[in-house]
Amino acid sequence: MPKALKIILILLLFIGFFEAGLLSSYTIVTSEPPDVKGLIDLQINTIAELFSSENINSVLIKDPQKVNVTNKVDVSENLTSLAKVDGVDLDSMNFTTYSGSSDGKISVNITALAYSSPNTTSGRIVLSGTPDYIIKATAEANSSDSGITVDLSTIKIISILKFFNQTSSNSYSGNNGSDRITIG
Repeated sequence: MPKALKIILILLLFIGFFEAGLLSSYTIVTSEPPDVKGLIDLQINTIAELFSSENINSVLIKDPQKVNVTNKVDVSENLTSLAKVDGVDLDSMNFTTYSGSSDGKISVNITALAYSSPNTTSGRIVLSGTPDYIIKATAEANSSDSGITVDLSTIKIISILKFFNQTSSNSYSGNNGSDRITIG
């Protein structure tokens, strides 16, 4: 028996056992006789939808497109209040989208570095020059001829990650790193 014929026979047996199992489990679960035509049509439609052109385009991994936003300051203030941090670094804010930046509404992903409140220990205030958090958010934006403007009411925080910095432990002696300013 040729090898190709064996493979086809094994595939047909697999499909046959799968269908028999599906029909018997349908009978057990619903306590009714199965609608064979309806179940087979459901399977065919599900498989056809998997391979439709709309789903294939959404499954393919696309690189995000970086966009320039006209209201960066307003977005940073909104992120500061939503995330309850002391401030957001404007230079580190990154706006990307997977949809085109044509006219109309687009969905944007926002990534920004944020700072926590200054630490105080025994009369000293330590201001850190390095960010303590990374904020990831999504929002809707309006794209027009004048640029892309983020709708502030649609900003939703996805995650707030705190950086772990071993040098920020309780050792506030005079040997702080160059990225810190000690007051007091």
